[in-house]
Amino acid sequence: MLRTPSGGARQGTAADGRPMSIGTVLLQLQEEFPEVTISKIRFLEAEGLVEPQRTPSGYRKFVAADVERLAQVLRMQRDHYLPLKVIREHLDALARGEQVALPSPDGEPRQADGEQVGLPGRATAARIGRAELLVAAEVTESELDDWESYGLVVPSADGGYDADMVTVARLVAELGRFGLEPRHLRAVRAAADREAGLIEQMVAPLRRHRNPQTRAHAEATAKELAELSVRLHSALVQTALRVRLR
Repeated sequence: MLRTPSGGARQGTAADGRPMSIGTVLLQLQEEFPEVTISKIRFLEAEGLVEPQRTPSGYRKFVAADVERLAQVLRMQRDHYLPLKVIREHLDALARGEQVALPSPDGEPRQADGEQVGLPGRATAARIGRAELLVAAEVTESELDDWESYGLVVPSADGGYDADMVTVARLVAELGRFGLEPRHLRAVRAAADREAGLIEQMVAPLRRHRNPQTRAHAEATAKELAELSVRLHSALVQTALRVRLR
């Protein structure tokens, strides 16, 4: 069963029980994984993580087990930063009925909650190291170096990467599959910096306040403004595309 954001479970099939198209699968997965795309699902299929049935005309048809397997793959990528090869081997072992420990990027076993056994101080989902980011984004050292040179991915002072930066890396990698290179994304980076600067100006008076509650309100306001800014940016891009594609 596919878990919804509220924690409930629902079947990974259409309401009438028939197999689903890739578009229907996308809508279901996006409830838990908002950033998943059709190209990502096709990529996972090409990597052997899922094998949907095909109609005589070549259209993909997914069943409940396919959707649940995709959800498992996406969770293991998101929560444990595992490479697809390791995920595939782990899920295949479970399908054979084998009792195997959850693997980690460096091959060390993990407990059921994802914490590495006997490895205190290792990276967690809150902050990961460079090696784990390479695994999470499925890129090479040279590609990550290129992203960092353009300011798309920026490590923290201790050299680690937080969850937001992992998301950025994955999105840059996904765009790269369409042929978009880091140099093409400089404008996106610049626009994000301008929007962040505008939000910072708006909440700066609140953040300088002595009252802790006022400063906390500033942080909440900044997050809300950021979400509205992202929604506005998305709407403006969609509107511009409709005009250009008419």
